[in-house]
Amino acid sequence: MNTPALRITLVSETFPPEINGVANTLGRLSEGLSQRGHKVEVVRPRQAGERPLHNDPALMLCRGWPLPGYPGLQWGEVSMHKLLRRWRRQRPDVLYIATEGPLGLSALRAARRLGVAVVSGFHTNFPQYSGQYGLGLLTRLLTHYLRWFHRRTATTLVPSLSQRLELERRGFERLALLARGVDAGLFNPARRSQALRDSWELGPDDIAVLHVGRLAVEKNLSLLRPCLDALHKAYPQKRLRLIVVGDGPQRSTLAQQLPDAVFCGAQRGEVLAEHYASGDLFLFPSLTETFGNVVLEAMAAGLAVVAYDEAAAAQHIRHGHSGALAMPGDQAAFVDAACWLLEEAETLRRVRLNARQHASRQGWPAIVEQFEGYLYSACRQTGAAAEQAQAAALRAKPGSSAPRG
Repeated sequence: MNTPALRITLVSETFPPEINGVANTLGRLSEGLSQRGHKVEVVRPRQAGERPLHNDPALMLCRGWPLPGYPGLQWGEVSMHKLLRRWRRQRPDVLYIATEGPLGLSALRAARRLGVAVVSGFHTNFPQYSGQYGLGLLTRLLTHYLRWFHRRTATTLVPSLSQRLELERRGFERLALLARGVDAGLFNPARRSQALRDSWELGPDDIAVLHVGRLAVEKNLSLLRPCLDALHKAYPQKRLRLIVVGDGPQRSTLAQQLPDAVFCGAQRGEVLAEHYASGDLFLFPSLTETFGNVVLEAMAAGLAVVAYDEAAAAQHIRHGHSGALAMPGDQAAFVDAACWLLEEAETLRRVRLNARQHASRQGWPAIVEQFEGYLYSACRQTGAAAEQAQAAALRAKPGSSAPRG
């Protein structure tokens, strides 16, 4: 069945080349939709150092405000009336709103005013983040707002089954699963570099213990030190070194806690892929992820991943086969899982091979096609609702009567 190309607007406070899971996902979805023949418009804040672009129908930039306590990230701000003027000139068929801040709220209000279909995404678990930052009193209010926001969209897309169950318990409705993919050509064990490992002062048989991600409080990075200490104690004959790839507000604190670790800063593209492939063991202690793209990237690069049994890890890791899992919050079990992976060389080799084989089958094209289906469905729902409302309005007019057969 032939389906028409859509005019799709993506609304987000973050977008490539910014480095985070939301930006990476939106970049992949945008690229995939364009390749499938759709017209994609992006509405986002202007990024640091970015010059205004004129007459670009595929991009609308707005003002951005720094996010307190989160350097490098920002809220977007644009008036609903500005969006109304733009979309009355060139009406989108459907919006995908990825972030629920002031920019997303303005876009939602404008779309509802124009009768444009809206699909939303739950990309960031802000209620859990607020607790990590000592703002527990705001958690209930934040949850209430997010529930209100997403109830006003046709569908809310969530990346993992565990996230879907959590939101259902909180009263969210019309949830649908949209997982994440990985570029297994980019993230590939073949990119392993002994020259890079030499710069880490590690030989071919030494163990590079890798962590990749934003260095922030909510990532539970305080577990890295006790985990590394346990590995050194369990295997004093092995040369181990922690390699940290990423940046964020906790970098200086972590550098003090882990003086022997190598901090590589934020990396991207082929350089990031080379860092992954040059590691051996991947530690991912976060408990606040809606998905965790880095888990699939590490698996695709052939690393043995240690993570808590939720989000991406729960969906993609078979404990003891393609990685090692611990019950959420059980730090001792997390440390034991890491130690188990280094117990025998054959165990580590087998787990790494199985991880690569699984991740290499998780490509983006199928994810983009599923996303496209959700957008089409929202258009049909909104169109049907508009027709029903129009028919009801006609019936309500004085003197109107139902047509006779």
